[in-house]
Amino acid sequence: MRRRIALSLGGTALLAAGLATAVLTPATAQASPGLLAAMQRDLGLTAGQAQARLGQEQTAAKVLPVAERAAGAAYGGAWFDPQLGKLVVGVTDPAAAGAVRATGAETTPARVTAAALDAAKQKLDVSTRSEPAPAAVSSWRTDPRSGTVVVSLVPGAHGAEVDAFLARARAAGPVTVATAPKPQTLSAGTVGGDPYYINGNVRCSIGFSVQGGFVSAGHCGGTGSSVTGWDGSAMGSFAGSSFPGNDYSFIRIGNGWYTTPVVLGWGTVSDALVRGSAVAPAGSSICRSGSTSHWHCGTVIALNETINYADGAVYQATHTNACAEPGDSGGSFISGDQAQGVTSGGFGNCSSGGETWFQPVNEILQTYGVGLVTA
Repeated sequence: MRRRIALSLGGTALLAAGLATAVLTPATAQASPGLLAAMQRDLGLTAGQAQARLGQEQTAAKVLPVAERAAGAAYGGAWFDPQLGKLVVGVTDPAAAGAVRATGAETTPARVTAAALDAAKQKLDVSTRSEPAPAAVSSWRTDPRSGTVVVSLVPGAHGAEVDAFLARARAAGPVTVATAPKPQTLSAGTVGGDPYYINGNVRCSIGFSVQGGFVSAGHCGGTGSSVTGWDGSAMGSFAGSSFPGNDYSFIRIGNGWYTTPVVLGWGTVSDALVRGSAVAPAGSSICRSGSTSHWHCGTVIALNETINYADGAVYQATHTNACAEPGDSGGSFISGDQAQGVTSGGFGNCSSGGETWFQPVNEILQTYGVGLVTA
């Protein structure tokens, strides 16, 4: 099936960061004018600042695994600091700071290791599989900057169920309580655009092309559900789907449809080429594409967050302040030219602002044993 895409092989490519021993030197980013314009609009940057930030973030993503290894047992988590233009790594033992700084990252003291925070959140996640979180709980996540598990409650939340949940959280580890609206999934009924349709009456958005099809959100359809394309022609069906618990799916295609390593720019920006799936650390800029609100950018707020939807909890999601709207579910999250994940849900909209979560793409690839289609 002929797809409506326009490629420029150099348009959105990011040059790889150079590697000298353990230290990664700053990368130079090449981005389309449209992508830079979207970052200027949504992040309040100049064109030069957007260009520089893309290079800094690419370097930070490459430094991250090296710095984590250097920190060893003292690793307290990491995030990109746009003011410094560098990755910042928390260390619980000052003796590890020198080795971490040698990788090109900055360091800061941390009260709790990342492993301890992850374990505390995992205990809370496990407890909610048998005793679901109350509806007034929006989400919970690890926050290396505060050294706590942040539990977000809807405004005005109170009562015995909420108190009991917070007690469970505090029994698992250090907790900070925040306020945030209740996230919702972002599927929608059939309307115009460049979507895909499930069983003829639900619209979602394609995430990323993979071997044999594409990945998207799990709440869009169950295994075996039929899928048609933007032109109404048959595409294929859901070969696998998981929701809640996870929120991802693999749609196997045929009927003349083919895969391309592209994220649609919708005329707002040039179509973006996908070259890999290196994880962007918290604090990085990120953009998303969907069939309702099209292309919008923001930053990564947190990784490994649990979203408490009305249908049940979804674990290990990534939280961003890029907006989305109904029908954007399943759509692409991309940082530079690196695939990040598929849109799960959020709150707000792209007129007044909002926040969204995505399911990381690498977990989806591992689950279904498929490879990302890259340029």
